[in-house]
Amino acid sequence: MAVRLDRSLVIIDPRALDRECLAQSMVSRGFKMKILHFSSMEEWKLEKDFNPPLSAILLNIGGRKVSDAATESEIRKLSSEFAPVPVILLADSDDLAQILSALDCGARGYIPSSVGVEVCIEAIGLAMAGGTFVPASSVFAMRKLIPNGNETARPLSGMFTLRQTEVVEALRRGKANKIIAYELNLRESTVKVHIRNIMKKLKATNRTEVAFKINDLFPMN
Repeated sequence: MAVRLDRSLVIIDPRALDRECLAQSMVSRGFKMKILHFSSMEEWKLEKDFNPPLSAILLNIGGRKVSDAATESEIRKLSSEFAPVPVILLADSDDLAQILSALDCGARGYIPSSVGVEVCIEAIGLAMAGGTFVPASSVFAMRKLIPNGNETARPLSGMFTLRQTEVVEALRRGKANKIIAYELNLRESTVKVHIRNIMKKLKATNRTEVAFKINDLFPMN
């Protein structure tokens, strides 16, 4: 598919080699818009009139902590100044406290450097569509902090298995198969099998119809 030249993603990373390698990797995996990379947004501003409108900012903080005053200030400034353009963080850590701090600063996604390029692309797409991406490790960590409520299970559990319920919840939020697989620690092929079984139960012909029927049967609070 042709690259859309009417929109752009800006990668911000002071390390030239890192940002250039990431940009090239995303292009080779079929990222569908122009990718620009700079050491800072101030550098981008000098060239913004010569490039397509900004659709997302990917800020690579590497090994820095979100809780560091300078990093926190940078995230808040970007999120505020460029809103509603989503700011997504790329970081070496997947510590839950750091992730929550990033979201509190206005970030619309937190991508640990342990994930592959395809997941990174899907996460950026999710943020641009209005969603928020967090790594699976943080989801599992948060589950441990929440009291087990199996005895008062959600209505969905009466129709689907626990795993199918998790896939349904992801589908109704518009998440792609790669994101669902990553967040639930499954193979993408396994996710596709779950989706087929869910479609059969709902007598749906596609994933859009699944989301429509689920929202009709079980409205979100």
